Amino acid sequence: MKRIIVIVLAVASVLGIVCLTLLMRAFDKEVAVRLNIPRGATAASVCDSMKHSLGESYGNLVYNLWKLAGSPSSSHGSYLIEPGTTALSAARTVAAGRQTPVKVTINNVRTLKDLVKRIAAKLEASPAEIDEALSDKLVGHPQFKGKETFPAAVLPDTYEFYWNDSAAHVVDKLVAERDKFWNRSRLDKAAKLGLTPVQVATIASIVEEESNKKDERPIIARLYMNRVDKGMKLQADPTVKFATGNFSLRRITGKHLKIDSPYNTYKNTGLPPGPIRVPQKETIDAVLNAPPNSYLYMCAKEDFSGYHNFASDYKTHQANARRYQAALNRRGIR
Repeated sequence: MKRIIVIVLAVASVLGIVCLTLLMRAFDKEVAVRLNIPRGATAASVCDSMKHSLGESYGNLVYNLWKLAGSPSSSHGSYLIEPGTTALSAARTVAAGRQTPVKVTINNVRTLKDLVKRIAAKLEASPAEIDEALSDKLVGHPQFKGKETFPAAVLPDTYEFYWNDSAAHVVDKLVAERDKFWNRSRLDKAAKLGLTPVQVATIASIVEEESNKKDERPIIARLYMNRVDKGMKLQADPTVKFATGNFSLRRITGKHLKIDSPYNTYKNTGLPPGPIRVPQKETIDAVLNAPPNSYLYMCAKEDFSGYHNFASDYKTHQANARRYQAALNRRGIR
């Protein structure tokens, strides 16, 4: 009898060690992996998702442990499984619905389609749902009317959401960040310049396209405001590039200047209907805080440094432009 008891205890001990080993088995991938469980998933589809994302063996183990306490409805969401995470810990996390937020970075966005694509790539919500929410809420504000104003209605930043957040919730967060930025101080500065937030963002967007040199952006901003104040056409090449839809253009030629578009500031007086990209917060502030100057013209420097030559009169500007055109020709840039 004692021998039987000893054998039973030995077997139980071995089984216990095996079970503990399985429970404490670590995720052996070198990088973290996201596990997404969509709305309406079945237990079978959860199993498939776990095995597909986490690997056949580890995923199957996590699934069997998850079955003891989890359900598809309570686990709907997205979970980041880090290297070294035990199977038991992963199963408990998913069963409890303890999601890992996803980060959505909004930058270098020119069109509403680009923005929708950027957000949809990180969330469960469909592009159509995001587009509808953006149209309804983001540009539905009295100051941001029409889809062409959307780049002024959202601010570039890195936002945190849960993967299964609704499109409406996502846009609400974008709106809250925008309204927080456009505080009374900034609104007052815009009003003193005779500009709306959309117009400020429009100038900022053109300035960003004109120069990546942050120290000269306030100069360019004031130059364009000077032209607006004098009723002059902006004649801003970036707006023409936007009108063409070809953002890879390196040189604006005569045929481009003839394009019939409200964004062609060589044909139309005043600002275009909206920004030509989502401008950075600091560029918006560069517009709002731009120091006075008398410049009306600008041309890229012939040394291709990224900086510009500025002029208050057309004769000086022509001389600057001739030097730059000659430099382009020497390099064969057309």
